[in-house]
Amino acid sequence: MKIFSLLSFFILSAIVAKSQTSNTGDTIFSPGKVAIFKDGRLDILARKEAEFNEAIANGPRTAQGYRLMLLSTSDRAMAMNLRAQLLQRYPEQKVYMSFQPPYIKVKFGNFLDKAEADSYRQEFVRNKLVSSNIYLVPENIEIKGDRLKERENQ
Repeated sequence: MKIFSLLSFFILSAIVAKSQTSNTGDTIFSPGKVAIFKDGRLDILARKEAEFNEAIANGPRTAQGYRLMLLSTSDRAMAMNLRAQLLQRYPEQKVYMSFQPPYIKVKFGNFLDKAEADSYRQEFVRNKLVSSNIYLVPENIEIKGDRLKERENQ
């Protein structure tokens, strides 16, 4: 009796559990085709990741260039005041402050050539932003991808 019930169970389960049906009237699937269902958020994620990778590829790079050293002082208030004035007047350029005991050094800009840096230096002298000497310092500077391409094309 056990064998009969076990055999009948396997036969019935084989009849009920069909792996594929030939009934295509109520489904949108066609034989030989693979249907992929995915969440629409995956496309958004892939697009954002591609934009991020492009931003990194075209982002800031370093190159040999120049900065203007405007101030080297031990007076923090003077250095912060100069920094604030520079950020207000020249928002397109960066201002760098570093502390090398006992002096605070204020450097300005990312210039690829001396002529551009010299034009800013002359403007600082005309506007009397800095009362001390202004030095042109060669340094590794940050440049954006478009400026790097312009430099390579020249």
